[in-house]
Amino acid sequence: MKRIIHIHGVPMDLGANLRGVDMGPSALRIAGLVPALEKLGHQVSDHDELGIRSRVALQVKDTTAKYVDEIALICGRLCGEAERSLAAGACPVFLGGDHSIATGTIAGVSRHFAEQNEKVGLIWFDAHADMNTPETSPSGNVHGMPLATLLGYGVGALVNVGAPGPKVDPANVFVIGARDIDDHERDIIAKAGVKIFSMKEIDLVGMAEVTRRAIEGASRGTAGIHLSFDIDGLDPEIAPGVGTPVRGGINYREAHLFMELLADTGLLTSMDVVELNPVRDVANRTAELVVHLLQSAFGRRIL
Repeated sequence: MKRIIHIHGVPMDLGANLRGVDMGPSALRIAGLVPALEKLGHQVSDHDELGIRSRVALQVKDTTAKYVDEIALICGRLCGEAERSLAAGACPVFLGGDHSIATGTIAGVSRHFAEQNEKVGLIWFDAHADMNTPETSPSGNVHGMPLATLLGYGVGALVNVGAPGPKVDPANVFVIGARDIDDHERDIIAKAGVKIFSMKEIDLVGMAEVTRRAIEGASRGTAGIHLSFDIDGLDPEIAPGVGTPVRGGINYREAHLFMELLADTGLLTSMDVVELNPVRDVANRTAELVVHLLQSAFGRRIL
């Protein structure tokens, strides 16, 4: 299926603890993302990046949720960008930047479908659950909080981006690849009721079955699926260019299989690609891998 794809660069590192993820969008472009998608027959447009202030020009006002006001401002803009792309019949792909951008992108996707009396499912591909709040976060870094905010927990400025309250139904939210969850974060996960497919479950039943279950649940009663793809969900042996690597992650073929099975459904409405840190990469190989994975997500086939 040939699609209209809108690429949106979001060079923001305010939610992360290390500098470098702000260069992620550039690294993916250098790795040839746009021509790789065009080669598959898609109509791709690369949109201007948002005006994002550097952290050197900002002050941390709240150590429990660092730079939260500026992040909320950017997320509000992203909400609008997501809505405009979807209204134009396009699939928006947001290149981070850190994972805090998902608060805005998914808010916009959610609002677009809510206006049609529909809702969107969510697959969160990540080594982490990202379900901390300022009260539970050991670091105060907002990139560890976006899924919690989308479910209605945490800072009001983030929870209410786009519209007051939760943006997704926990029954339609699935995390794949988790292997590093904070102690107090577990309480929020249990309370929210989202399904976590940890690496243990992937090892036990296989990526094909985990993907099938996630797609089935995320698509049940929804208009489609948003994929929030954190590159640190991949094993650092194949994807070293991330800020928070965790050993024992998803391998090369498992990642491609996941993307291929999702592509087969035709249900992908929108996507985030986040946490690429070129400073920690080796000869841009993580970016090149991600470009190949996105080709699989948009229909590249072996035969």
